[in-house]
Formats: sequence, C-alpha cells, structure tokens
Amino acid sequence: MFSKMRSINSNILWFIAFVALFEINAIKPVLSYEEGEDFIKSYPNIARYDHYRVYHVELSTEQHVALFQELEEKSDSCTFYGHARHPQQKLTIMVAAHKIADFADLLQTYKVNHHVLSYNFQEIVDRNLKEVLPKDINPRNMDWLHYFHLETIYSWMELLAEENPKDLTIINMGESAQGLPIKGLSLKKNKNNGTATIFVESGIHAREWIAPATANYIINELLLSNDTKIQKYANEYNWIIFPVVNPDGYKYTFEGDRMWRKNREIFGICRGVDLNRNYPFHWNTTGTSGDPCRYDYSGPAAASETETKRLIKFVQENLLSENIKTYIALHSYSQMIMFPYGHTADRVENYDDLTAIGKKASEKIKQVSGRIYKSGSIYETIYPSSGGSKDWAHGVLKIPITFSFELRGPPDSKDLFILQAAEIKPTAEEAFAAIITIVEESESRGYYSLN
Repeated sequence: MFSKMRSINSNILWFIAFVALFEINAIKPVLSYEEGEDFIKSYPNIARYDHYRVYHVELSTEQHVALFQELEEKSDSCTFYGHARHPQQKLTIMVAAHKIADFADLLQTYKVNHHVLSYNFQEIVDRNLKEVLPKDINPRNMDWLHYFHLETIYSWMELLAEENPKDLTIINMGESAQGLPIKGLSLKKNKNNGTATIFVESGIHAREWIAPATANYIINELLLSNDTKIQKYANEYNWIIFPVVNPDGYKYTFEGDRMWRKNREIFGICRGVDLNRNYPFHWNTTGTSGDPCRYDYSGPAAASETETKRLIKFVQENLLSENIKTYIALHSYSQMIMFPYGHTADRVENYDDLTAIGKKASEKIKQVSGRIYKSGSIYETIYPSSGGSKDWAHGVLKIPITFSFELRGPPDSKDLFILQAAEIKPTAEEAFAAIITIVEESESRGYYSLN
C-alpha cells in the first residue's frame, strides 16, 4: 500500500512539475524582450499578414493600366503602393493570402511581367517587431540599433531638454485627434535675432518608422557631435524638429496594424486621413482619394484634420519670428530627394536652384554610402499628388528651400516600409549629410541672408 501511495505521489509530483514547466514556458515570451516584445500577446487584435505576397508588376500596355486601375477600385484584398497611371510603370502590390490564386491567374491571363518580392509578409513584420524595445526602458538607452515606441521617444526628448536647458526647448504643438501631444524640440545655440531656422517634419505617415528614427538621430548629432562641420551648422542655424507629427497613427502601428499610414480620425466604418494630402494648397486635385477607406484619402475638406491644423498654426506663427527658411520632410521609401510641386508639372520660381541643390545632396549621399538617391520635383520624380505639406510650405508660406526625402530602401524593396534596424544608422547618416549639404548650398546662394 505504501509503495502504491509513493507511486501515486511520484506521479502527482511529476504532473505538477510538468504543469509548472509548461506555464513558465507559456509566459516566457510575454516577459522576455531578448528577442523583442511579444506583440501578439500584448495586443491580441493586431493585424497579421500571414502568407500575404508582395508583387512587383510591370504595366506594359494601356490594357494593363486599365486592368489594374479597375482592380484597385474593386478589390479590398489587393493593397496598391502607388496607382496605375501609364505603360512602362512598375507597381508594387500586396495580395491577401486567399486571393493569391486569383491574382496569379490574372497575371498569367493578361501576360503581365512580374516577380514576387515576398511570399510571406508576416515574416518581415515579425522580424521588425523583434527590433522594438519596450516603451518603459530608460530613455538613456535610446540608440540607432532599435525602433522605439512614441512614449520612449518623448521621454528621451524630455531628458535631452532637461540636460541641455540653455540650448534645447520642448515644443508641444497641441494634442492630436485622439489626445496625444505632438512634441518637438527647438535647438537654439545661436541666440542672435534673425538667425535662419531649419524646420524638420517627420512621421506624418505612421508606418514609415525610419523617418522618426532619422529625425531623432539628427537631434542627437546636432546636440552632441564632435564633428566640426556639424557643430558649425548647429551653432550658426537654429533647428526645429518634430519626429512624429502623426502620433495617433504611429502609436497604432505598434498596437494595431504595422502597415497603417493615415491618422486615426473616424469616418463611419473607416478610419484615417492621409495627412500629407490634407494641406490647403491645390487640395484634392490629383493623386488623392475621396474614399475614407483608401490609404490616400484627402479628408472631407482642406486642413480638416487636427494634426494638420496644429502644424499649420505653429509654422504660420513662427515663420517670421523664427525666420524659417528651410522646410524638410522625412518619409520612406524609394531613395529620393524631391522639391515642390506635386500637383503640377509647372516649375516653381527657383526650380533651377532647387534642382542644383537636390543634385548636390544626392551626390553627397553617394559619396557617403554609395546609395543612389534620385532628385527632382515631386511631380517629375515619384508621382502626381496634391495637398502635401511641402507644397503648402513653399506655395503658401513662400519658404524658399523645401525638400522631401524618401529614405531607404530602393523602389523595389521587398521590405516596403519596414526597414531593418541594422540600416537605421547608415540611413540617418546619409540623410543628415544630405540635409547639411542642402543648408550649405542654400547658404552659398544667399537664401539665408538677412533681408
């Protein structure tokens, strides 16, 4: 009998040990950040892209153009990155898993040249989420080897301002549509009246994480770099930098959908306005949609969105007092340096100067990293679009030097907007070198001279 009881007790002990081991292993991913945050358990409703494929297609004929225009209009299972406009255009399209067979049949039937960039996009998302550090880490651990939550970025900015009160000031444009602050930093080492200011806007498109990471790198370099050339431009010019002007959207890419682009305003069954189509300059004339469910929805009216209104008010109020002479916007991807306009092929009054400056900036990037960045006007370089912040800054406020960056990777990148963390620092380095070149070239052409 005692032997039988010992056998039973032994089995019970083994069972308890097994359950304990199972529970430990079950909760380990939630508690461990060694391989990144377990987003699935932290955010149970997060969007997934299991077995979604990404295609790069070539529209060889007018029939192809019409075909893909109709497909974009009617399908909710194909996500287009750009619109079908003309023959010889190359287009990136993400196809939901359950529609792959239909899409492949369409390509074969109409003899569309193509190749597959990714067979399972969720693998790219998973890799990226493992490169995110927890939102409550010490802000002193900010680096350019990981991506960071909005809360961490703001904590880091507050720390910098606290430790450098003579030169740095936290700016709050006001709250977003969902009540989050839109925070930036003003770096003023030069206290002379009339000093020209460089304004940097970043993170207007939520999924483009490399843009805020680059903006943060620029802040850090301007404040702490020992490079004499960087010190010169930190000391001779003032800088206003907003790393995330769409905080609601940025936060949602961590907690809801990694590929979200717009803000989070609600319109019936759909959410979000493309803030870079919402500015009151030739609003909703080309390259936009009037459908709230589309990724490039321009909004119900020009400057309808809270975030748009906040930025417009801030820049207007500080245009003269801060002598804002340059407006830089950071985006991804495609490796481009562009200037206004997006809505028309008509040339801005200083087209020749902007062309020359953009070319110099592209050459600097090639010199620094070997990467090729295409330069030119928005309309000529990427695609027609209207209601962008850069066009508004140049066309309405007459800020003479206005550029928009599309950062890494290349136009046919298999990763789309999800740049690996290993590329954060080299991307930021080349972009900052190009921005310094823009300032240097603008200076040599007399754009920052006192009037």
